[in-house]
Amino acid sequence: MDNNSVDKKEPAAAATAAVKPWKEQVVDLLYWRDVKTTGVVFGAALLLLLSLTVCSIVSVCSYIGLALLSVTICFRIYKGILQAIQKSDEGHPFKQYLDQEVALSEDMVHKYSDMVLAKLNKTIGELRRLFLVEDLVDSIKFAVLMWILTYVGAFFNGLTILILGLIGVFSCPIVYEKHQAQIDHYLALVNNQVKDVVGKIQAKVPGMKRKAE
Repeated sequence: MDNNSVDKKEPAAAATAAVKPWKEQVVDLLYWRDVKTTGVVFGAALLLLLSLTVCSIVSVCSYIGLALLSVTICFRIYKGILQAIQKSDEGHPFKQYLDQEVALSEDMVHKYSDMVLAKLNKTIGELRRLFLVEDLVDSIKFAVLMWILTYVGAFFNGLTILILGLIGVFSCPIVYEKHQAQIDHYLALVNNQVKDVVGKIQAKVPGMKRKAE
């Protein structure tokens, strides 16, 4: 076999091996492994949510589409003029992207649709269990959560919660990584206090003990 063909295959294999699974890419993104990439993703998502607080989603999508079209059309005209002046034949400036396959494969669609369906069925089953009081303790906990959310909803709308959630998703992991010992210590204390309170309530209120007990 020709040595040149072997040399060409090795970089391709190395590039394939270097591609990380999407879960690892998400972890690297949230932990700011690549500051530039995370900054772009976080900034773009935050800007989008902030824009939605001022304009409607139709206006935001329209403005984003116009901005992208303005950039691509101007670049296309610029490259066309440049090729005409230089009398070069480089072709369409976006040819490599136009030639790429962008269609979703059936296997990928089936895989993720099955995952979504499984999550949906699990959620429906859990809600049925909570609302029909299969376990009294879990249903009371769920009721307390709903009660707390009524106060959260009184102070924040959905977009504000999404913005705070986005900031938390991109800040909490890195904070936890740097102060893991202290956070675990305080979380353990809170967890023990909650268990003690729940245990006392279960002992005093009839019918609140779990079936396992």
